[in-house]
Amino acid sequence: QVQLVESGGGLVQPGGSLRLSCAASGSIDSIYAMGWYRQVPGKQRELVATITSSTNYANSVKGRFTISRDNAKNTVYLRMNSLKPEDTDVYYCNADIATRYTRVRNIYWGQGTQVTVSS
Repeated sequence: QVQLVESGGGLVQPGGSLRLSCAASGSIDSIYAMGWYRQVPGKQRELVATITSSTNYANSVKGRFTISRDNAKNTVYLRMNSLKPEDTDVYYCNADIATRYTRVRNIYWGQGTQVTVSS
């Protein structure tokens, strides 16, 4: 079984920064992609950033957020700078993973971590 564990969410002032982390564990053979999504009640879950051999960002976070990964630790990070109140959301970790032995490929989700930007 594959598990994604997120950390780093919290309350910050506008203009502040946070660093989110997500570590994947379990019967992992290969991780093809990792990323971050966000969602508030009543809204569609939206892509924030993904990383494969390259990075991809939502237009709303370009220039402010940076996604990176540590392959040895099966961990993806999201550095969020210049945070705005509209960045307030639950942020979800996502990973495209093939499991060990069977090499079955699927998408896995973390439980989410709350980010609140407020003065």
